[in-house]
Amino acid sequence: MEFLTLFGSGVAIGIVSSMIGIGGGSFMVPLLVLGGFVGNAQGAVGTSIAGVLFMGLSASVAYRRSRTGDLGLALWTAPAAVLTSWGSAALSGRVESGGILVAFGVFLALMGLVMAFGKTPKELGGAPRRLLPYPWGGLLVGALAGITAGLFGLGGGTIMVPGFSFLLGIEIHTAVATSLLVMIPSAGIATVQHALAGNTHWEFVLPLALGIVLGAQIGPRTAKKLPQRALRRIFSLALFYAAFRMIAKGLS
Repeated sequence: MEFLTLFGSGVAIGIVSSMIGIGGGSFMVPLLVLGGFVGNAQGAVGTSIAGVLFMGLSASVAYRRSRTGDLGLALWTAPAAVLTSWGSAALSGRVESGGILVAFGVFLALMGLVMAFGKTPKELGGAPRRLLPYPWGGLLVGALAGITAGLFGLGGGTIMVPGFSFLLGIEIHTAVATSLLVMIPSAGIATVQHALAGNTHWEFVLPLALGIVLGAQIGPRTAKKLPQRALRRIFSLALFYAAFRMIAKGLS
């Protein structure tokens, strides 16, 4: 029963996460903690980031078929994401569990607000407004994304999608696909770090990963049919829900 629950959850997480360009950590961490599968935040983060790795691999294959992602921007962003994900993963074991959960929730809520009320350069009209130079600005976006990958068990998409869209002027469908490309190496490094620290529950990774791989093949097909505004609203609602649950758990 436990296997089927995690597999079914993995399918749903794979569909939604691949649609909006996140690794699924914002769903997997609450699932593992609130569902009682793991006893602390570090175990949830270490298990989640392994699932994020499979998420990125599967979804990138699906998006690659449609040639949606920006490979050049991904190559600029990935090195910074890898370095900071390694460092923050090492730091996570020294932080009190409840504090991680509360910080995780606040972070998700802020990103939800950005996506709910922000406008992309295309919606504002005129030429794309780039607050950071393209593609070098990807280094800063990648550094911030790597921190979330290692410390919170996320793939970094909650930083990269709004970062690419609002700071680099990238159309959101391209931002989603590029985010998934970048999270492969960053999630891979963070997975190794957490596994070596004993934070990864592989018995939970297997059913989650199987479901995620399946769901991540469905999500990109659905995302291509949605307008930018609808995609951003779905993204923000998912983040608000996860933020509320994690803050409540961290304060309890």
